[in-house]
Amino acid sequence: MKTDVQESRHDERPSAPADIRTSLLKYTGGLVLSIILTGVSFWASASGVVWAGGLPVLLAAQAIAQMGVHLLMFLHISSGPESANNIMSLAFGVFVVALVIFGSIIIMNNLDGRMNDMPTDSHSAMISLDSHG
Repeated sequence: MKTDVQESRHDERPSAPADIRTSLLKYTGGLVLSIILTGVSFWASASGVVWAGGLPVLLAAQAIAQMGVHLLMFLHISSGPESANNIMSLAFGVFVVALVIFGSIIIMNNLDGRMNDMPTDSHSAMISLDSHG
């Protein structure tokens, strides 16, 4: 009859060589894919092969593909039930970053609109102050 301590020690044994080999292949494949995607991005931006107007779209697609490789190969985020917390944490992080970026853009746009309404030279600003005062 095994005790709980013996069973927990049995579960903590080192991974089998096949698991290590699979993990190593997954990391190596992720590294190779990342290098290829990075190389394609640099090549596309440095060469004149890609139309200049389409280059930002291509680079954005490459960046999304690169994020996908990192999430799957290195962070082990998948659609399985065991990674539900990781997916929720990632979604919350993306939401916070998007909120900060888009909120900042809205605030800067609002301030830019208000700054354009102000007079640009000091003489008209003084006349404006005298007429209101």
